[in-house]
Amino acid sequence: MNFRALRDVNDAIIACTLCPRLRAHCRRIAREKKREFRAWEYWGKPVPGFGDAGARLLIVGLAPAAHGANRTGRMFTGDSSGNWLYEALHRFEFANQAEAVSRDDGLVLRDCYVAAAARCAPPANKLSRAELERCRPYLAGELRLLAGVRVVVTLGRVAHESWLRTAGWWRALGPRGRPRFAHGAVTPLPDGMTLISSYHPSRQNTNTGRLTRAMWHAVFRDARAILAG
Repeated sequence: MNFRALRDVNDAIIACTLCPRLRAHCRRIAREKKREFRAWEYWGKPVPGFGDAGARLLIVGLAPAAHGANRTGRMFTGDSSGNWLYEALHRFEFANQAEAVSRDDGLVLRDCYVAAAARCAPPANKLSRAELERCRPYLAGELRLLAGVRVVVTLGRVAHESWLRTAGWWRALGPRGRPRFAHGAVTPLPDGMTLISSYHPSRQNTNTGRLTRAMWHAVFRDARAILAG
């Protein structure tokens, strides 16, 4: 897909119907809702990227949460993962506030853009390889248009591998040279970009202590230091 601007990418994402299983799931969630969000009108569509078009920091997540971004229509907004992400971005001066609750809450990202491997909330948080491949052109379009990106933070193994494939490093570096996923791993790439991999701030990771605040903050401290250096 030959996108001329991020707005074109976002429009194409919102209108996408390539994955019937995912679209049916998102529509069902939007219709049935969660009791605590009964008064909300759910977004229920594929979720576009969000942030600063001149960003030097790119965050790549997995997919919208069923009652998070699938409800609010903005990446990492309205759920616990988003609370972790935007608190850290605010702490390290990539965001003007630490909370993200809705599309009109005043949140502004500075020098940062948030994208994902997939743009629809998947059942049981499981995506098929075909679904990831169908969604890849949107991330590819963002990568091409976000020409200023110097640091990429991937959240979870799937997002890590999806970004490597989309950016062309999966094939270019081969099995021996491509960066392996490990929390906090910092990998300089041949083009001068730096890849930082992190555990995803899901409840499964944060509630069990697999990902602590100190570990999480270290990722963004590294990103800020690299950009400053």
